[in-house]
Amino acid sequence: MKLISSRLRYKCSIFSVSEDHAVEPGGFQIRRAVVHHGGSAVMMPVDENRRLLLVRQYRLPARASLWEFPAGRVDPGETLLAAARRELLEETGYRARNWKKLVSFYASPGYVSEKMTIFLATGLTAGQARPMEDEKIRCRWFTARELDARIRSGKIIDAKTLIGFLLWKRRNP
Repeated sequence: MKLISSRLRYKCSIFSVSEDHAVEPGGFQIRRAVVHHGGSAVMMPVDENRRLLLVRQYRLPARASLWEFPAGRVDPGETLLAAARRELLEETGYRARNWKKLVSFYASPGYVSEKMTIFLATGLTAGQARPMEDEKIRCRWFTARELDARIRSGKIIDAKTLIGFLLWKRRNP
């Protein structure tokens, strides 16, 4: 595929939107509006008792308060791990001594460029959360059994949380 044109339609501090036109050598063409996003770090905090820390916050696009793993965007010039450390502290107050990258994935590659990377965070130390002005966050520890039950009952519907937990559970039965 060769990008023929890309026209910026909207830009804000979090993302931009362009109208893109691409063609492959055989002549097949694609025209799409694309949401460009710098990527996100997702933190999966697990304590010494194998409990998992989730945050609950209102998500305007979903029109609902969701339980999910803490996450946040990667700022320009910031590494994924630095973003993960910063976001974990901001949203939960916790710091982690041990970090392990679990997986990277595209949340919705049909129209969004955002790639999310999930990190397992262990060796946790509690501290004071520092959420942004527009964030009202509640934290709660869940056992693996509780989280699994909430997923099965449809109470946990956030993709990054589903992917992270199911991958972790598969590796840590």
